[in-house]
Parts: sequence; C-alpha cells; structure tokens
Amino acid sequence: MKSYNDLEVYQLSYSLAIEVHKMSLELPKYEIYEQGSQIRRSSKAIKDAIAEGYGRRRYKADFIKYLVYAHASCDEAISQLNMISDIHYSNNPLTDLISSYNLLGAKINKFIQYVETNWKTK
Repeated sequence: MKSYNDLEVYQLSYSLAIEVHKMSLELPKYEIYEQGSQIRRSSKAIKDAIAEGYGRRRYKADFIKYLVYAHASCDEAISQLNMISDIHYSNNPLTDLISSYNLLGAKINKFIQYVETNWKTK
C-alpha cells in the first residue's frame, strides 16, 4: 500500500462523494445551499478523514481515530440521504445510494477492526 488511494474504503468513498455531489446539484434551488451543501460536506468528509488518517498511519491510535471520524461522517451522510430521499425523491427513493453508503460504513468498520488488530507501526 503506497497511498490512501490504494485503500478500497477511500476509493468507494471518493466515487460516492462524486455521485452525491452530482445528485445534490439536482435538488430544488432552495435546497442546493441547505440540505445539498450539508450532504456534500458530509460525503466528502468521509474520504478526507480516511486520507488524513492514512497520513497519520505511523500512529495507530491516530489512524483509528480518523477512521472513526470517517465512519461517523458516513452515518451522517446516510441520515442526510434518508431525509433528502423522503422529501425530494418519494416517487423514486435514493435506495441504491443509501445502500452503497451502508456498505461503505460496514467496510470502514471492518477496516477499523483490521487496523486495531493487525496494523504494525514502524
């Protein structure tokens, strides 16, 4: 592993953040800077916390702390997506996107467990 870009959780969080960004710009104009801004920030925070944690990987506790932040941001993104789906997509819910974030949350959780038990610091 040479970079955070090699982490599956980073790759998935990055692609989902792009998908959320595009979706959020399709919200009604009054929501683009309210709910849209919030979902963009929480979805992008996931990938950023993973990248920052990887940068601190020398310190196992710091790495885990930032992965926990990423998991918390993932939960926030799911909460935001549920709200957006219920308000603006009731005829065509965002179930696929929400499921993808649930999968991402599970992968981050598994990665946290891996780092806790197997990560060797130099």
